[in-house]
Amino acid sequence: MKKISYSMIAVMLGITPAMAEYSDARFRDEISEGLDLVAARENIDVPDAAPGELGLDVYQTVGVADNDDIQMFIPTSMYMRAGAGLNLGFATDYAHVGDAGYESSGSWTTQIGLGWNLSSYVRTEIDFQESTFEFSDLKDAQATYQTVGGMLYFDFARRYVQTGDITRRRHFVPFMGIGAGAGAYKFDGPGGADGFVIAAPRAVVGFNIMLTDLIGVDIMYQYQMMIGNGFGWNVRAGGVDNISNLMASFRVNF
Repeated sequence: MKKISYSMIAVMLGITPAMAEYSDARFRDEISEGLDLVAARENIDVPDAAPGELGLDVYQTVGVADNDDIQMFIPTSMYMRAGAGLNLGFATDYAHVGDAGYESSGSWTTQIGLGWNLSSYVRTEIDFQESTFEFSDLKDAQATYQTVGGMLYFDFARRYVQTGDITRRRHFVPFMGIGAGAGAYKFDGPGGADGFVIAAPRAVVGFNIMLTDLIGVDIMYQYQMMIGNGFGWNVRAGGVDNISNLMASFRVNF
């Protein structure tokens, strides 16, 4: 009886390591299969994130879009401008006919331009301006200026404000600019002082109001010192005249 018992114990001891080895391997396989199932389920239930930093920002800002104080904005590199302005007769030199002077009246300017944002504070721009001048007490007398100019603008407030990972555009930004222009002008009628003109310096000061993240309005005062053949009719060749305008234009960023 004892021999039978000893034999059974020996058999059990021999089988136990094999069972233990088998159970351990199977346990590992089941764990691996379970992890694969969990991963597959997560891939199905959870949408893949959009590629790149933009996609990451979109997912991070979910639930924040309703907050008016924090809005995602992607800074732009260029913009276009189109607008017009009125001449300020009281801040513009008189046109002359001989010794008589006549104040500009009902005069205006149109402007188109293309600009580049160099940083959050500095931008540069090239533009084309056409000005039409009429004068008080001078009927049927008119002058036109056509100039191409370049400007360097400095914003007094940072255009892009970063809150955490979110970048938004400031709604109100005052600015100033300095530059120069060149072109031609013509005074209609006999004796008009037509010719080449240089606007140097051309200076502006004003402010920008953003209507959307990409479209805004610029209101600015523009001063030009015109170097040319005089401002009027039958005037001396050569001279310097000061011209002032109040300008308004749309600025579209892209």
